[in-house]
Amino acid sequence: MKKFAVVSLSLLVLLSMVLCPAFAAEKVKLSMATGSVAATYYPLGGAMATVLNPVLEKSELTVTATGASKANLQLMEDGDCQIGIVQNDVAFYCYKGTQLFEGETPYTGFSAVCSLYDETVQIFSLNPEFKTFTDLKGKTVSVGAAGSGDNFNASQIFEEFGMAFSDVNAVYQSYADSAESIKDGKIDAAFCVSGAPTVALVDFAATAGKPINIISLEENHIEGLMKAYPFYAKTVIPAGLYKGLDRDVTTVAIRAQLVVRNDVPEDVVYELLDAMFKNTDALKAGHGKFAGFSIDTARYGVSVPYHPGAVKFFADKGIAVK
Repeated sequence: MKKFAVVSLSLLVLLSMVLCPAFAAEKVKLSMATGSVAATYYPLGGAMATVLNPVLEKSELTVTATGASKANLQLMEDGDCQIGIVQNDVAFYCYKGTQLFEGETPYTGFSAVCSLYDETVQIFSLNPEFKTFTDLKGKTVSVGAAGSGDNFNASQIFEEFGMAFSDVNAVYQSYADSAESIKDGKIDAAFCVSGAPTVALVDFAATAGKPINIISLEENHIEGLMKAYPFYAKTVIPAGLYKGLDRDVTTVAIRAQLVVRNDVPEDVVYELLDAMFKNTDALKAGHGKFAGFSIDTARYGVSVPYHPGAVKFFADKGIAVK
């Protein structure tokens, strides 16, 4: 009788484990560092959580509003977030301890999952006479807010063309402020590094009263930038993307990329990537920045080593990454 009772109790416990969620393996909580609520990263992360959480068995995404790329890497370093969206150039600086992270010990406790979308270098103006970057010599040019990622990108492009900020009258403004300054005739051109189309430039082109001019970069300079800085990728802004833009513009882009702490389990990262690629249509419907997301673009511009879970995922697709 006692033996029967023990067996019955064992069967009851086993059945409870199958039927009761309390006995199920607990999901890994992944707090995702994004950006401000009004910017791109936060709603992008929200779309990912909405689409992926119902299909993920090993993890659960929660979205955290933050100060964006640099803050995200610091939050991950401190263990406050496990996954984040960052610009690939900022990830590179962080990993190397340069530029935005100059003087700091390099953070190496994170790795890449995949690349998400272009953040395009757009050098814009209302002056149709600006045909090439060197036409900006002696002009008043906004080179991005002081200390911003845009500002570092501008510096790198000036260097590639054998120029420095001293070759122009450099001012330091956000691209939204720069757009107003161009319309007011206070400056001649400005840098904007953001996913295209950029809302501020859409508004600028629609209200400026003149056709927007975005400067193309020559092929040899694009190749030079990509060789010097592994986070750049060639891209094209198509004619008609902004009101008055009547030609394709060839330029470079950095990329928004997904990164994760190294201590996140390999199988969790593998499943996350697998879910992303099995649900790309839903992700695209959830946020426009996923429009160009594919197995190929997901590897463009990745600037730090991949997480082992990502390495395994891509290897299973016949693609070698490291």
